[in-house]
Amino acid sequence: MPVELALYQPDIAQNTGTLLRLGACLGIRVHIIHPTGFAFSRANLRRTGLDYLDHAQFEEHVSFARFDAWRRESDRRLVLATTKAGLSVYDAAYEAGDIIMVGRESAGVPDTVAQAAGLQVRIPMREGLRSINVALAATLVLGEAMRQTEAFKDLT
Repeated sequence: MPVELALYQPDIAQNTGTLLRLGACLGIRVHIIHPTGFAFSRANLRRTGLDYLDHAQFEEHVSFARFDAWRRESDRRLVLATTKAGLSVYDAAYEAGDIIMVGRESAGVPDTVAQAAGLQVRIPMREGLRSINVALAATLVLGEAMRQTEAFKDLT
């Protein structure tokens, strides 16, 4: 079972389009957890998703509660990328089937969502700086999870 990506109530269409494009290129399904901070449409995603949107596998969830119910029923671990975690993304152990989640650009995730995660990781960065762009952060965490689960060997 491959690693997948979840976007919790994304605020910015360009980041969402970029991550859908990444998912298309890596063969990763992307979960969009509503509500989004923009009208979720191909037109709003086209600028960064380009023609890759036709190749993207994505699933929309009307709420975190519905996503979490699906995830638990599917027996999938939620891995949250957050600046509040103590564990480095590079010291964590990932498993096939993990779902890597990133939060809203403006606010991350609420505590109730963070508590649902089976693992929380952070990207090491220089002191005094808040965070990395959510699309770049998701890429770093997803890349490490795919490396550890040997998912890259399935790509050409």
